[in-house]
Amino acid sequence: MRIGLGGQPARAVRRALSAGLALALVVTVAACRPDLPPPGAPTSWPTAATRSWQWQWQLTGVLDPAVEADVFVLDPITTTAAQTTQLRSRDRRLICQVYVGSVHPDDPDASRYPPQALGATADGTGRIWLDVRQWNAVRPVLADRFRLCRGKGFGAVVLADADGYQQRSGFPLDFDHQLQFNRRLAALARSLDLSPGLLGDLPQVAALAPDFDFAVNEECVRLAQCDKLLPFADAGKPVFHVEYAGVTTDFCVTSVGYGFASIRKNRTLDAWRLACPSP
Repeated sequence: MRIGLGGQPARAVRRALSAGLALALVVTVAACRPDLPPPGAPTSWPTAATRSWQWQWQLTGVLDPAVEADVFVLDPITTTAAQTTQLRSRDRRLICQVYVGSVHPDDPDASRYPPQALGATADGTGRIWLDVRQWNAVRPVLADRFRLCRGKGFGAVVLADADGYQQRSGFPLDFDHQLQFNRRLAALARSLDLSPGLLGDLPQVAALAPDFDFAVNEECVRLAQCDKLLPFADAGKPVFHVEYAGVTTDFCVTSVGYGFASIRKNRTLDAWRLACPSP
């Protein structure tokens, strides 16, 4: 029999060392996980964790709460308060996705938008573009959408379709109209205790990064546009990035190199995901 430290068998020593190492790793991971703000407070994004977030984006299908992700981007209408409570009990940060520049005829609040604020219909989605210049007309509806997020336990909101000036919206929207609208929405989110995030709208990232806490991006690697998101990454703010094609071993080298949290998803944004490894 081989004898280890203190006269104990070597096998026993190895078991003790392995158990000690495992305990040390658990303690280290727990110590590195940022505390989640209490319900009713906006989500915080500690700079020290910017490069290590794991995230999930699910808008369709049955929600899978068991996904090993720190951050979930979800639909505030289909997601229930019970589901958000369950996720928060597991220290998950929750982002609700709100369409701020468009409305779908099936949305429960669609009738609240005045006719003069409704423009062209987007190809493929059936969504109707809004006249973002009419702040007094659209603000009450969007404020209530944000309150729905807050009421269900979300601590952050990401603005979708916040780029109507680049689309055939039916209105003569320009860069400055959109910039003012997006900044107003970021301020509105903060006033309702939500952390604001920006989805897309890459041409305005340099101007808007100071107003937002994080960004969500689709396919910046495939489109060779990841450098446009550096104002967020350089400021220590999370960039949650997704690719819909390719293998993670290829695009992760680029996106993680930029400091982004990256995953591969189906375009339907169901529960399936493949995550890039954290740095």
